[in-house]
This record gives sequence, structure tokens and C-alpha cells, in this order.
Amino acid sequence: MVGRIFLAAYAASLLIVGSVIGHPAPLTGYPSTLAEASAQDRFTLEQIFSAPYPDHLVSARDADRIAWTQYDEGPRNVWTAVPPDYRPEQLTRFTGDDGWEMPEIRISDDGSVVVFVRGGYANREGIHPNPRSEPVGREQTIWAINTRGGEPWQLARGNRPKLSPSGQWVAFVRDGQIHEVPVHPQWGGDSLGSQGDGNGSRRLFSAAGSNGSPTWSPDSRRLAFVSDRGDHSFIGIFDRESESISWLAPGVDRDLNPAWSPDGTQVAFFRTPGAAFRGAATFRGGHQVTIWTADVATGDGYEIWNPPAGRPWYVNLSSLRWTANGRLLFIAENDNWAHVFSLSVEGGEAIDLMPWDSIVEHIDVSNDGQWLFYDSNQGDIDRRHLWKISTEGGAPISLTGDDGIETTPAVLSSGDEVALFHATAIQPQSVAIVSAEGGEPRVIAPRLPYDFPTYDQVVPTQVILESEDGLAIHTQLFLPLGAQAGDGRAAVLFMHGGPRRQMLLGYHYKQYYSNTYAFHQYLANRGFVVLSVNFRGGVGYGRDFRMAPGTGRRGASEYADVLLAGRYLRDRPEVDPQKVGVWGGSWGGYLAAMALARNSDIFAAGVDLNGVHAWNPSDPSSQAYQSSPAHFIDTWESPVFLSHGDDDRNVPFSQTVGLAQALRAKGVHVELQVYPDETHEYLLHERLLAFYGAAADFFERFLQGKTSEGEG
Repeated sequence: MVGRIFLAAYAASLLIVGSVIGHPAPLTGYPSTLAEASAQDRFTLEQIFSAPYPDHLVSARDADRIAWTQYDEGPRNVWTAVPPDYRPEQLTRFTGDDGWEMPEIRISDDGSVVVFVRGGYANREGIHPNPRSEPVGREQTIWAINTRGGEPWQLARGNRPKLSPSGQWVAFVRDGQIHEVPVHPQWGGDSLGSQGDGNGSRRLFSAAGSNGSPTWSPDSRRLAFVSDRGDHSFIGIFDRESESISWLAPGVDRDLNPAWSPDGTQVAFFRTPGAAFRGAATFRGGHQVTIWTADVATGDGYEIWNPPAGRPWYVNLSSLRWTANGRLLFIAENDNWAHVFSLSVEGGEAIDLMPWDSIVEHIDVSNDGQWLFYDSNQGDIDRRHLWKISTEGGAPISLTGDDGIETTPAVLSSGDEVALFHATAIQPQSVAIVSAEGGEPRVIAPRLPYDFPTYDQVVPTQVILESEDGLAIHTQLFLPLGAQAGDGRAAVLFMHGGPRRQMLLGYHYKQYYSNTYAFHQYLANRGFVVLSVNFRGGVGYGRDFRMAPGTGRRGASEYADVLLAGRYLRDRPEVDPQKVGVWGGSWGGYLAAMALARNSDIFAAGVDLNGVHAWNPSDPSSQAYQSSPAHFIDTWESPVFLSHGDDDRNVPFSQTVGLAQALRAKGVHVELQVYPDETHEYLLHERLLAFYGAAADFFERFLQGKTSEGEG
């Protein structure tokens, strides 16, 4: 067996008891009829993909109310709930598998109105996603609905809506300029007209560059915004009463992320270097970031924080917040991990609130500014749990734990409870409530379909392999129910995309990877052994792992982890070493293609969803091209199934066009699934089912020896 296994089975509460090095412990806690039964055909593809998926969870500032979006086998709608019973109420009633995205949602401070965006973002040509190929095309629009019920109304064309604290106005972005629209137009929600929005919206001002990030002052009188001028950016203030623009401490840098003081007299912001001449010295290891505050009345600015001498490693800056108790909070990465830092508005040292080996991804702050709520893999590196900590520092308090996956805290206005997303190994993402003091999350939505196969699923096992250069490579192993040594089963290796992603020991908090996880459950149900590998370059294991040298176009060093995991999977006692396949999407598609091109001797078949296949195809002598699957076409022998939408905004469709021609010329068996006007993440539910169904059928035919009718 290649690689040394540090850790095998994790002790999953109620479901897994004990562990042995290298292989998972037997499942317990299931009904005996399930534990003893064959995994084959216990549920259908449609059933495992039938669970609604909630997303974009928000809470009101001044009222105990939450809202979220929910995908339900195609349509996306807005839902809400209030204490004490948190009975979920569906607000909008959009129907049909039409591919209309709902990428943004806001709730007013008093909880009376929800504002949301309908439709996807435009590509570089200004074209919005149109997966149904509607002849009139599509636009991105902003809508509103009362939380007490009624019909939603359109506000304007645009995106990035921000509700004023007063609840009267929505600021939004369109065509690089900032507009506003009343939440309740006098004449009600008129449809959008060709000459304008027809409902009272207006462009607030015209300014050079691309203007965005509108941020309301606490009194709703002013808007801070970012004016991107290409090689630099400014923080501007638009005064709605005087109809004037002023600038805060303008310089030659990139000023970002304005955050108002609670009294509305000051704005804090990040300042990072502007663009340098070609060949000029650049800052290494991240941003030379500083934090400034500026007086809104005068525009005078002051630097209040600079990284400690010799430690200019702060990267991934985000989420600057000015709290009610006089702290500035921001997420940054120093000493290898992304943490939340807390800084007095008077300046001084930035306190690392969580100085341990873990990352933080989503945060929220109590209204009084005293408590920071966050999700992290602290103490459980392949899951996420919720914690809280004083914004002035101290010991963290665990709010959730065990074998769940909890993310996206949204603290209620009262501060007594926290809304969150909760999932497990067998339960897809749900909306839940937990006490602000911690406890068992109480799931409130969505209701799973009656035939969702909750207890027919398997619990993945954590397996950690050691690479030749000493990295710990985390994987998740899915063994079919009843699998045992000598079965001679087919197996599939999976690589995530990004590459800055991490697969977890349960359903994921991103819908794309929740779908992937469901597919792995389906493959296990069909008798496959499945291994998902978190290769170097991904998140969750620190900056050194994420920024490992030589990845991607710089040498494809992460392929060593794919090969390590593939050999481990091939050598599993349940697996026939001649029946190992590989699959992935996006960056994972790149690695799946690399595996087929370089090691058709190990990987007998593969599925490649919108992968990258040729870095720098115009220069075959470059390191980038030689780090591509296209460079290894001559040794590619295994059959492949390629799937891609031609409106992919992440990976050009030409990557699949070129690979298909090269493989055809070589005589490799290629199967294709192409969707005109579909995007990187397939927007239509029917296409998700079509892709995953075709992928499963492909693996069954080429690894299990079945015909398309399921016969051996």
C-alpha cells in the first residue's frame, strides 16, 4: 500500500463505534435490516437529489426574524421564520425548473421587508445566464416582498442591493454606477420598462471608474462607496441631502471595504498598494495592508494599524466591521491560518482572537458588539462547527460539535439565539436554531421529501495519507453497505474544484459540493467504493498547504496527491485494482483529465465536468502547457465522459472543444454531453440529474461491465 495512513475511522456518534488503522469500523446504530442488506439499488438518483437546499441565511438587526433562500428541485424562493416556534413560511412562489438564480438576499433592520436579486451576474459581454435559451434573453433584477405576506414586486434592474437602516431605500449597482430606489414606490411594483425601471429608481451620481460597495450611514443620509479607477481606488461619500461627493484621504493606493462608525462620523477602510510599474518591486507574501479611519466631515484620514515589523503576511482581507463597543474586526491570514483580528478604533495591536490551527469562514456580531460568532474547523479539521468569543479576546465557547457540520451564524436581534446551517453525514443542509450559550441545533427547515433515503446512506470515513514530501492528505472514504474484503468492487476517486475548496465528512455548505456528496452516496448505493481527496492547494489545512509550491500551471504538484490517493484506493481490499475510475469538476476536471492522460494504467475510465485541459496552449514549450493534460495526450488510453455548458464563465468551453478533438484524433473513446447556454454550475435541475445519471451509467458500463440497460 502506497503512503502511510496516520488515521482511519473517526468515531461518529451513534453511527460508528471504534476504529482500526487503515480501514473503517463497522457501522452500528442502523436498523439491522439496513446494515445487513446489500447497498445496491436502495434508492434512486431522483430521491437522493430531492432534498431542498437552503442558502443565504440572514437575520434582522432590530427584530427577531430570519430569512433565507431555498432551492427545491429547480425553483428558488424566499422563506422566513420568527421565534419562538420558528415555523417556516414561504414568501415567494416562483415555480418551474427555469434556472433563475437567487444569488443575494437582504432583510430590513425591522424585519418587515426582504429584498432579493433574481437572475445571475452578467459575463464580460454583459450577457446574463439564460440556460433555457429564451429568445428575449434575461436580465438581473432586484425584488422586494413583505415578510407578512403578499406578492413580491420588482424594484429595479441591477445587483448588490443594500437596504437603508430606515428601511425606505435600496441602494444598488448597475453598469458601474450606484443607484437608489424606494422600497415602496408610490404606484406599486410596476414592471420594468425599456426606458427605465418605471418605479422611481434613479442614478445617484456619475463618477469616473467603476463604483460599487454602497454602504449606508447609520442615519441613512449618506452612502460610502468604492470608486475603482483601475490602478487605484478611492473611498467616496455621497450626501443624499446636499447631492454632493467627497473623498476620504485620497492617495495612490487601493482603498476598500468602508465601515461606518456607530455614530456616523467616521469611516474605517483597508488600504493596500496601488499598481506598480512593470518590473518594480512588489510586496511578497501578501498585502502590505494598513487600516485607516477618516473623518466624514473633513475627509482627513489617519492610519491606525500597520502589520508588525517583519510580519507583512496578512492576506485574504475581508469583513471589516466597526462594532458598537469600539472594536474593528476583520478576517485575515497570518501565521498560516485565516482568523478574525480585533483592533481598538484608537489603534494599537490587532489581537488574534483565535490563535490556533484552524480557519474561520463566516462571522456575525451581536448588536452590542460584545460577542463574535463564527464557524471554524477548530478541533475537527474535516468539519465545521459554531463558536463564540468576546470581541476583546479570551477563551472561545463552543456552541455546536459532535458529528454535525454547522456554518453561517446569524445571531438574532435579542442575542439569545443563533440561526445557522446544519448538516450531517446523512442529512443535507438545513436551517437550524441554537442557543447563544450552545447546545443541540434544532432543525426548522426544510422538510425532507417522504422518500428521501436518509438511513440508506453510508457514513464516510476519514483516511489521512502521507505524501512523499511529508504532507498530510485528507480523504473521505465511502464504503457500500455490506462491503468486505475480496468483493472485487469497482471504485471511483474524486477531486474537488476551486482548487480552494475542501470536501467534508458530511453534506457541504456549498450547493455544488452538496450535490457532489449526494452523488457519492448514490455511487456507494450502486456498489462503488468512493474516495474523495483533498489535494494540496485546497483550503482547511493552512496557507502552507493551500500555497504549496508547483501547483497547477507551475508544475501540477497536486497530481502527486491524486496519484497517492488513487493507489491507496486501488489497493483497498474491497476493490478490484483493474476497476478504478476517476472524476472531478472544474479544477477537479483538470486533475481527472491529468489522471487519465498520465496514468491510464491505474485509472480505467473517467468523468470530466468542465475541466481545464491546456494551460497556455499557444506555447507547448512553456511550463504551464507541460503542466496540462494536453501535454500527455500521447499516453491517454482510458475512455472519458466530457460534460460542459458553453456559457461557462469560469472555464472556457474551448477547453473541452480542444480536448475532444485531440482525443478523437488519437482514437480514445469519448462520450459528450454539451448544454448550449448553460453555465459552470448547471442551473437547471433536470440537467443536474442528466449529468449525474450519465456519469453513473458511464462508470457502471466501463467499470462494472454493465450495459446501459443495467445487465452484466
